[in-house]
This record gives sequence, structure tokens and C-alpha cells, in this order.
Amino acid sequence: MRILHTMLRVGQLQRSIDFYTKVMGMTLLRQSDRPEQQYTLAFLGYGKNPEHTELELTYNYGVEHYDLGSAYGHIAISVPDVAQTCAAVKAAGGNVTREAGPVKGGTTVIAFITDPDGYKIELIERQD
Repeated sequence: MRILHTMLRVGQLQRSIDFYTKVMGMTLLRQSDRPEQQYTLAFLGYGKNPEHTELELTYNYGVEHYDLGSAYGHIAISVPDVAQTCAAVKAAGGNVTREAGPVKGGTTVIAFITDPDGYKIELIERQD
């Protein structure tokens, strides 16, 4: 078994596509519009399934905002240099909500950013 994708509901699809491609460096892999069902899907990632996990963005016609709730945590992405990635995110207009530094009680360097819909993304420094 393996995780194929994670789905997020977004209020403005193009804004979210721009964030994940221009700020996070993902590629728009495919997009499909379903007018009869009133939704559009966009799949993004750093590679395609089945070798890579994808991010599915779902835009439901006419829904501009979602309550995130208290159960959702975050998406985690590994990067070679968290501080450098935070600087690039800021330069591209992204929102860093926790600067690069060691995780509480440990040595792993992390940071948090937030996407345009308020979803949290954890950056974890790894040299893989």
C-alpha cells in the first residue's frame, strides 16, 4: 500500500495552482473540469503517481471559503535547506508562519508556511 494523493478543497483554483507551482515549485500534472457535477480538479506534485504522491486541489463551483476545522494538521514537504526555502517563499509572496529552526525537543530543522486557503505546510530539512 502507498499514499497516492491528498485532496484539499480550495476557494479559488487558479490562485492555489499559482501558489503550489510558483511558490512551492510543484508542476501542474493534469486538470479536469466537470461542469455537470460543478467542480474542477487539479493534480499537482513533484512527480506523477505511482512514483510520487500528488496533491489534488478541488474547486466546487461557487464555494469561495471552507472552515478548516480543528482536526486537520498539515502537509509535510522535505527540502534541502529550510531557511533558504523560507526566503524563496517570502520572495514569491508566500506566508511563513514559523521561521526555520529546530523542532521543540529535537534537532530537525523545520518551518511552517500557509497556503492561500489557510492550509499549513511543514518544511522539513532533509538532504535526500
